[in-house]
Amino acid sequence: MGIYAIRVPDIGEGIAEVELVVWHVQPGDVVAEDQSIADVMTDKATVEIPSPVSGKVLALGSSVGDTIAVGSELVRLEVEGAGNLKENSAPAPAHQAPEAPVSVAKNDPPAAAPAQRVAPAEAAPASLRPVAAPRGAPAVVRTAGERPLASPAVRQRALDMGVELRFVHGSGPAGRILQADLDAHAASGGQAPAQGPAGYAERHGEEAIPVIGLRRKIAQKMQESKRRIPHFSYVEEIDVTELEALRAKLNQLHGATRGKLTVLPFLARAMVLALREFPQINARYDDEAGVVTRYAGVHLGVATQTEGGLMVPVLRHAESLDLWACAAGIASVAEGARSGKAARDALSGSTITLTSLGALGGIASTPVINHPEVAIVGVNRIVERPMLRGGQVVGRLLMNLSSSFDHRVVDGMHAAQFIQAMRALLETPALLFVE
Repeated sequence: MGIYAIRVPDIGEGIAEVELVVWHVQPGDVVAEDQSIADVMTDKATVEIPSPVSGKVLALGSSVGDTIAVGSELVRLEVEGAGNLKENSAPAPAHQAPEAPVSVAKNDPPAAAPAQRVAPAEAAPASLRPVAAPRGAPAVVRTAGERPLASPAVRQRALDMGVELRFVHGSGPAGRILQADLDAHAASGGQAPAQGPAGYAERHGEEAIPVIGLRRKIAQKMQESKRRIPHFSYVEEIDVTELEALRAKLNQLHGATRGKLTVLPFLARAMVLALREFPQINARYDDEAGVVTRYAGVHLGVATQTEGGLMVPVLRHAESLDLWACAAGIASVAEGARSGKAARDALSGSTITLTSLGALGGIASTPVINHPEVAIVGVNRIVERPMLRGGQVVGRLLMNLSSSFDHRVVDGMHAAQFIQAMRALLETPALLFVE
C-alpha cells in the first residue's frame, strides 16, 4: 500500500488560489477514480475536483471556507501500489481519518455548503445509518438556553411542526437530533410542557452560518460596488398598458411556435435602442486606470436568483436579437446560472445589467451596480391603477423602473434622459420595431 496526495490543480486563467466550498468525501471513505472529491470556487465559477486514482481517504488538507493555493495538498489517500508520497512525509491535514468511519458529515452537511451530495441511507452500511429514537422515549428536558445539536433541515422541520428541539431525544452522534428522532417524537405524542399554543412558545435557538462560497463572493462583490461607486438612483413610472396588450397578442399568435414572451425582452430592446443615444451608459469604468470603455455591443447582464445566491450571467450582443431570440437567450443564461452549468465566460463581461424581482418587484428599489459597469436598470411590478386620461378616470397598467448610475461617469441629466427614452419606447411599443 502507498500514500497518494491529491493537490489543487492549476485551473488556468492565472488563478493562484481557490476557496474550498464543499467536501464530497470524509476521512475513511473509499473513492473511485474520477469520483468528485471536492468543489472549489474561483472568482468566476465553481469547479469540481475529481480523484485521479482510487483509494481510501486518510486525511483532508483543508476545511470548508478555507482559501488554498494552487498546488497545495487537498486530500491524502491510501492506494494500491507505491503512491506518490513516502509514508513518513509530513502532511498538513485539517482532518485525520478516524479509527472507524463516522456519518456526521454525510448525514448532516454544513448549512453553508451548497450542493452537498448525500448518499441514501439505504446504501450506507448498517453501522452508519441513523438510529431512530425508541418509540415512546421520554422527552429530553434541556435548559432553556441549551442548544441541541441538529442540522438546519431538522431545525426548519421542527419549526414547521411547532416542536422545541430541547424536548426531543437525539439518537445521533453526541446526542445530535436526526429526522428520525422528530418522527419518533411526533409518533409518541411527546411535546414540551404545555405553555399555550406552540406558535407562541419561547424560542432560544441561535445558528452561526459561515459566509463562504458563492455567498462570500456575493458579499465581497456588493461591498466592493458600494465602496467604489457613488450610486444615485432614478425612479420613473411607465404606462405599460399598450405594451401588455401587444405582448398578449403576440403570445396568442406565436406563443405555441416561438415561445411565450415576458416583459423582459421588450425592456431589453428598449435599452438597446436608448443606449444608442447614450453610449456613456453602456460602459465599464476602470477606476484604477482612470479609463472608461464604451461598448458598441450591448452585453446584457441578467440578474438571476439561484439556490446559492445572486448571479449575473451575460446575454451577448442583445442588440442583434429579436424579441423571441432575446427571450430564449435570457431564459437560457438564467437556467445555466441556476443549474450551475454556466461556463466561466458566461458569468463575466456584461456592459449593463437588467434586474427584476417579477411579482415581488415592489413599488421602487435602489439596485446595486454590477461593478465595473456604470448602470443597472431595475424593474418593479406591474399594477393596475386609476388614471385621468382625457378628463376620464380609466384603469391603466403602470410599472416603475428603478435604476442606479455611477455618478462619476453618468450625469444625472443624462441618466434621466436615458430612462425617459426607454419610457417613450415602452409606452408606444410600435417604436421598438422602427429603425
